[in-house]
Amino acid sequence: QVQLVESGGGLVQAGGSLRLSCAASGSIVSIATLGWFRQVPGKQRELVASITPGGRTNYGDSLKGRVTISRDNAKKTVYLQMNSLKPDDTAVYYCNADSIQPRFNYWGRGTQVTVSS
Repeated sequence: QVQLVESGGGLVQAGGSLRLSCAASGSIVSIATLGWFRQVPGKQRELVASITPGGRTNYGDSLKGRVTISRDNAKKTVYLQMNSLKPDDTAVYYCNADSIQPRFNYWGRGTQVTVSS
């Protein structure tokens, strides 16, 4: 069982920055690809960024160039540094842990990010 708890969301002005954190429990998280997704009402959840256990990163198009994902395996934590935020970045941001072998996929409860104009 893996539990994911996001933190760091909040209200920020356009052009500002936020750093999201996701703390994971469970030893198997070290073998998981950790990712951040976001969702606004009425739209599908979309990938923001992901990072493999070995540190290979993948970024979605929406925030590419303005976001950096990192992970600390010792602390079982994944971070998302977001810069130059825009009102369109307003969404609930979710942490995800995914593994192919063994197969599992877990979600956090999400953290709200609101960017004011």
